[in-house]
Amino acid sequence: MSKERILVVEDQADISGLLKIYFTSQGYEVMTAMRGQVALDLVKRTPPHLALLDVNLPDMTGYDIGKALRANARTKHIPIIFLTARGERGDKAEGLGVVQANDYIVKPFDIEEVHMRVRNNLALAREKSRTHPVTGLPTAELINEELRRLLSAEVWTLATVHINGFDTFTQVYGSVVGEDVLKFGALLINEVVSELGGQEEFIGQLVTGPDFLITSMPERAKPIMERIAERFDQEIGLHYSYPDRKRGYILAKNADGTERQEPLMTVSIGVLDSADGPFYDIRELSETAESVRPLPNLQEGSVRSAVKFGR
Repeated sequence: MSKERILVVEDQADISGLLKIYFTSQGYEVMTAMRGQVALDLVKRTPPHLALLDVNLPDMTGYDIGKALRANARTKHIPIIFLTARGERGDKAEGLGVVQANDYIVKPFDIEEVHMRVRNNLALAREKSRTHPVTGLPTAELINEELRRLLSAEVWTLATVHINGFDTFTQVYGSVVGEDVLKFGALLINEVVSELGGQEEFIGQLVTGPDFLITSMPERAKPIMERIAERFDQEIGLHYSYPDRKRGYILAKNADGTERQEPLMTVSIGVLDSADGPFYDIRELSETAESVRPLPNLQEGSVRSAVKFGR
């Protein structure tokens, strides 16, 4: 399993440093910010698995950060823990009630207790199948919640993104490098959606397979999906060795030991919108979206990612 990513927002350098050193030593990836806007910019580029927030910050309160996370479709599922000197009943009511934080710890704190609560909240999220174990993106339960929302919404788009050639790539390069590709795909999609979308866009990932799901609005879907395909083709080569990248294919082994040429990975993106409906349940919706995805173009020398709109 990949390292889980924690965002620490704390304006006191000694406390921030302590938390970063401790949680890094416990096997987590730690992002730190001393100002609220810096934290929100970090989250926009790389959503964490959990946010550990101080309340008193120079430019905004930790409550403001928590509300921003809850208001964004891509981060509303993230466990939030407040770690603050503000321990009055009204403060806790703001954090646990208004922000809907998962936990509230008052300073001074016991670092082992903080770790226990971080670990428990991350474990609970995994057990509920709320986040993907490699990328931390919403999955299973949260995807179904989003699909149910679409069924009752008037206008929407739904895109499914599949990485072609992923299984062959992992057979040749190994599962660890395969996880790097999944993280690359998640980061790329998040960056494009953050650049061209708004707060309403949702990004999810299926638990098994190299498959992502994006919900958006019709006026934003086309540039988002085309940009994802374009960037994937431009950047996926970095995950291959130089000889494979130069050739434009990898050599995979058949069951009888002979070799075959396989093209570099691409993405196939199928896009539905509300005008393609009506849809009556989430299974029909998801299966139709998957059926829209174009087949990969395997013609040698012209392998490119593809986007198809409508069924």
